[in-house]
Amino acid sequence: MNTNDFDFNLPEELIAQTPLEKRDSSKLLVIDHKTHEMVDAHFDHILEELNPRDALVMNNTRVLPARLYGEKPDTHGHVELLLLKNTQGDQWEVLAKPAKRLRVGAKVSFGDGRLTATVVEELDHGGRIVEFAYDGIFLEVLESLGEMPLPPYIHEKLADPNRYQTVYAKENGSAAAPTAGLHFTQDLLAKIKAKGVKLVYLTLHVGLGTFRPVSVDNIEEHEMHSEFYTLSEEAAQTLRDVKAAGGRVVAVGTTSIRTLETIGSKFNGDIKADSGWTNIFIKPGYDFKVVDAFSTNFHLPKSTLVMLVSAFAGREFVLDAYQHAIDERYRFFSFGDAMFVK
Repeated sequence: MNTNDFDFNLPEELIAQTPLEKRDSSKLLVIDHKTHEMVDAHFDHILEELNPRDALVMNNTRVLPARLYGEKPDTHGHVELLLLKNTQGDQWEVLAKPAKRLRVGAKVSFGDGRLTATVVEELDHGGRIVEFAYDGIFLEVLESLGEMPLPPYIHEKLADPNRYQTVYAKENGSAAAPTAGLHFTQDLLAKIKAKGVKLVYLTLHVGLGTFRPVSVDNIEEHEMHSEFYTLSEEAAQTLRDVKAAGGRVVAVGTTSIRTLETIGSKFNGDIKADSGWTNIFIKPGYDFKVVDAFSTNFHLPKSTLVMLVSAFAGREFVLDAYQHAIDERYRFFSFGDAMFVK
């Protein structure tokens, strides 16, 4: 299939720049891929879409304040680093701007020298491996110096950095939020649990691919980025029990879907505790092995995420749903509205 098969015209004013005052007050478009029905609702309606025997699976990764602004001590030139993943010890893969200033051996200083980075390897597309030096605990230093790495299509300053974290964020490591989870409140999760739905958590640290568009015409030629995931034995057992009892595995967001389907593909449909790196590319023609339904935000045109949703619900129907959302003035992307796909 061609990348242009997943294109659509999105008015720029529908790209949400700020989160709503209440997390669960966003819109929810419920689509049924079997009947092709669409229902307009608000996000708290998700409670009605979940059944007592279901499991709701959420990604508990926590976004690092991963954008650092510093300067080269020798030239005083300004440099920006975006932390992507910890490779070993104090070494991190980063996205550097301007990368041409940062050759192997170059140093960057942050916060009047409280944190320094030395380039140890050059990668493609502005990527670098840097080694940090600091006093104390790295995450505490990062919390004091770094900024939340909002996506490039958000131009407004975020007043409260916690609004780019889910209420269940726990495991440090992401360069971007699993945005489908931003709609949930502790109160809504308590109601879902009280209904008899199992709340299950996994971890997938969102990486560089979130910021990368598909740059090839034929989607078969696209190479996915790798992201680290973990599913515990307790979580795996809960999901096996839910499946055995006839319940559904309902994923929150594409990161949860990719983790569950990576494991399902690896173990021939079984759900087992596992951790590792995944570069799974879910596109039309893929046979889902674990996920029965999911919630997700509205994604970028021609993105792998639109392709993933299309793999589950059908390309034409998904594009029809997107057009409906545009016509009804839904808000798009990270701080936007949501879909429930069943």
